[in-house]
Amino acid sequence: MSTLGILASGRGSNCTAILRAQKEGRLRGRVALVLSDRPQAPVLDRAREFGVPARYLDPGRPGARLTPEAEDAYAAALGDAGVEWVALAGFMRIVGKRLLAAYSGRILNIHPSLLPAFPGLAAQKQALDYGVKVAGCTVHFVNEGVDTGPIVLQAAVPVLDGDTVEALEARILEREHVLYVDALNLVFSGRYRTDGRRVVPEPSEETS
Repeated sequence: MSTLGILASGRGSNCTAILRAQKEGRLRGRVALVLSDRPQAPVLDRAREFGVPARYLDPGRPGARLTPEAEDAYAAALGDAGVEWVALAGFMRIVGKRLLAAYSGRILNIHPSLLPAFPGLAAQKQALDYGVKVAGCTVHFVNEGVDTGPIVLQAAVPVLDGDTVEALEARILEREHVLYVDALNLVFSGRYRTDGRRVVPEPSEETS
């Protein structure tokens, strides 16, 4: 069974969805640790409610990036917990070279758009401002760019006439909770290959 660590900064909606999937037997892995860069992040309490160790770890500085020393500390904490895979779940930091090196090809993120459209912050507002008819969410591997890693899974969500940012956010978030678990189960299975920026599922022995 694969072992997962989750990094999150806020309320932990996607983290909670993953933990619930584990409790209900829908996750083909085990969450071993939840870390946050914010000491009062609600996600820490959510994780503890599920019996998962959770703690704040100093990011080393304000802003979008961890210090190199903080990256080493995060990698060490994950390693000490036996973590094999890392899921970013609303982690408001850019993962740098040291953490990427420690978990090369094993860090995933979920983004509230159909990448490569609308990367970065406020993706739902970007979609509404642009006038698209379809939005969605993407689970991707993390690399040194911002939302540029190989795409694991995507799900489309309609943009309705009269949508507000809040309404679209809620509709996308509902799909995120399902998509992230599906993507984690895929990578845990090992039945995939990466072709450029595309992750291609491979058939199981039962279906091949």
